[in-house]
Amino acid sequence: MTRDLEQFQRDLGYRFRSPALLEEAMTHASFLADNPEAKTNNQRLEFLGDAVLHFVLTDALFRLFPNDREGRLSQRRALLTQGSFLVELARRFNIDRHLKMSASEESTGGRLRGAAIEDAWEALLGAIYLDSDLPTVRERILTWWGDLNAHIDSRETSDNPKGRLQELVQPVLGNAALRYDVAAIIGKDHARTYNVAVILNGTVIGRGSGSSKKKAETAAAREGLAWLEKFGLPRESPGSRA
Repeated sequence: MTRDLEQFQRDLGYRFRSPALLEEAMTHASFLADNPEAKTNNQRLEFLGDAVLHFVLTDALFRLFPNDREGRLSQRRALLTQGSFLVELARRFNIDRHLKMSASEESTGGRLRGAAIEDAWEALLGAIYLDSDLPTVRERILTWWGDLNAHIDSRETSDNPKGRLQELVQPVLGNAALRYDVAAIIGKDHARTYNVAVILNGTVIGRGSGSSKKKAETAAAREGLAWLEKFGLPRESPGSRA
């Protein structure tokens, strides 16, 4: 193991019993093109680490917000697992310096790509889980994430998914393509929950809930952005499925 990885472990606050797991977590898939003898990359560990992260944060949020419904808990978790947030966190530990990748990937800026950094970070969580146990990886995750409520509040304050969604849709489909419909209002006046759907040319692309219409629309817009990322903008009305 290199001296850099020794320092990396000190920065993380975790020392691997099996250094091979750390090496694997830091191996980008492209590395095998130049080094076929390596045999493994971090994709399987990334798959595991993603699941571990979601479980740990789901459990923590379930306990932290005992009165939240499932939809609201999901929205809070989404803020804590956004790719941009994971990349920001991973870069605090200079994880990009430790990635092993092919020369061609390196030359095209692969070491700076958010997707590569995010995958390596999740692979690292998977590696720590395999190297230790669930309580240990939970302790590391919650230490690195810090005050979950503060993180959620700050990201909700700075986040503007409704604006971003409109910016993507309006130039292509016009101002009238998007609308927000209140599907239900649940509870008494002092404890209402609003359920809102965001609809693009007749197709529901996101749903959200919140203690106000604004918060529900924001949550629906966030789902709408994920829908656009997956399916792209339609060039014409896809027909009503609302």
